Amino acid sequence: MEHPYSVLHTVSYLQLCHFLLQVQAMMKTMSSGNCTLNVPAKNSYRMVVLGASRVGKSSIVSRFLNGRFEDQYTPTIEDFHRKVYNIRGDMYQLDILDTSGNHPFPAMRRLSILTGDVFILVFSLDNRESFDEVKRLQKQILEVKSCLKNKTKESADLPMVICGNKNDHGEIYRKVRSDEGENLVSSDENCAYFEVSAKKNTNVDEMFYVLFSMAKLPHEMSPALHRKISIQYGDTFQQKSFRMRRVKDMDAYGMISPFARRPSVNSDLKYIKSKVLREGQSREREKCTIQ
Repeated sequence: MEHPYSVLHTVSYLQLCHFLLQVQAMMKTMSSGNCTLNVPAKNSYRMVVLGASRVGKSSIVSRFLNGRFEDQYTPTIEDFHRKVYNIRGDMYQLDILDTSGNHPFPAMRRLSILTGDVFILVFSLDNRESFDEVKRLQKQILEVKSCLKNKTKESADLPMVICGNKNDHGEIYRKVRSDEGENLVSSDENCAYFEVSAKKNTNVDEMFYVLFSMAKLPHEMSPALHRKISIQYGDTFQQKSFRMRRVKDMDAYGMISPFARRPSVNSDLKYIKSKVLREGQSREREKCTIQ
């Protein structure tokens, strides 16, 4: 007669196997929903977030993606996020590059600028040095993009927001006046200035709304103007049945890709080379890979 503990062990093992198979199936579903979405190349954009350390770049990105604020500070090396949208039946993709404030590799920062389509420059209102860094970054972006524009003969605008974070700290801690920030954008209609608080979620949605408007992107990309769906609906995200399921003409949906990885440096270099040599105008970039 088989020992009862052996039976229990067998049952537990079978339950474990069943659970692992369920997880594997779920992961396959999520990955297929994440990486096979048919987003037209012309609707794929990269947003680059730059600024000194400890100014709140990642906090602003977290507000945009999840509506959350993390009190604990974790230094960023380089974070990559991807969000896909279904806006009135059209698919869009927004890649977000959250860069390091220390920029230990200047060449990588230059590459990030070259591949960026829209920019957010962040400084802290209570830190004068971080404001000076934003001024340097703004100048560098304009120089790098101008050089690329001259080689590609492009006439595209350069949407940019300069963002003074931590306006919840009060005037007593302020080191940068509002008019100083406004002066940085006064001569460029494609550049705007906002004072925000990622912690209190003040002016964050408004800032993204204006940025996307300047970039001529659907304003529904801003966090407050689309419905968020979970990854379990990834496979049906772009299907016709999903688009037609009793939705209003103005409905918009957004989903964060859970397994998106930053395109390789080689991929970015090929993208820039194709633009310079005019070998490809399709804005193709490497798709995300699951590792």
